[in-house]
Amino acid sequence: MEAFFISTSIVALAEMGDKTQLLSLVLAARFRKPWPIVLGIFVATLANHALAGAVGSWVTTVLGPQVLRWVLGLSFIAMAVWMLIPDKLDEEGESRGMRLGVFGTTLVAFFLAEMGDKTQVATVMLAAQYHAYLWVVAGTTLGMMLANAPVVWFGDRLVKKVPIRMVHLVSALIFLVLGLLALLLPQTTPLA
Repeated sequence: MEAFFISTSIVALAEMGDKTQLLSLVLAARFRKPWPIVLGIFVATLANHALAGAVGSWVTTVLGPQVLRWVLGLSFIAMAVWMLIPDKLDEEGESRGMRLGVFGTTLVAFFLAEMGDKTQVATVMLAAQYHAYLWVVAGTTLGMMLANAPVVWFGDRLVKKVPIRMVHLVSALIFLVLGLLALLLPQTTPLA
C-alpha cells in the first residue's frame, strides 16, 4: 500500500502546472463536455502508465541491486531538478483531433502528451523502486486523475487558486528526499 500512496501523492503533486494539466484545461474550454474528456484522460493515463510501470518492473530484472540503487537515486534527484522547470503546452495538431470526437481527441492527445513526461518517468522509477507494478500504476493513475479531473470540471477558477510554484517546490523536495534515501540506504536494505 505504501507504493500506492506514495505514487498517488508524487504524481498528483508533479502534475500541478504540467503540460497535461494545461491540456486538460484547453480540452475543457474547447469541447465543454467533461465526462468524455475525463474518461479519455483516464484511459490514456492507464495505458501510458501501465507501459511505464512495465518498463520500471523490467529494469529491476536487468540491473543489479547496486547499479539500480544508483540509477534510481540519481533519477529521483534529476526529477527534483526537472520539477523546477515549468511546462508549456504544445498547441500542435489541435485541428486534427476534431475527426476523433471528444473522447478520441482526449485519448490521443493525452497519451502522446504523457510520452516522456515527468509523471511517466516517475512511474518508471516508482515501479522499479517498489516492485509493486499494480499498486504503482493504480497510484500514478489516481494521482493524474486527482490533478486533471478537477481542471476539466472547474477549469480556470481552480488553476488560478493553486500556487503552482509552491507545488513544484514541494514536489522537487519529495523527489530529492527519495533520491537521497535511495543513495544513502545501506546495500543490504531493500529500496521498497
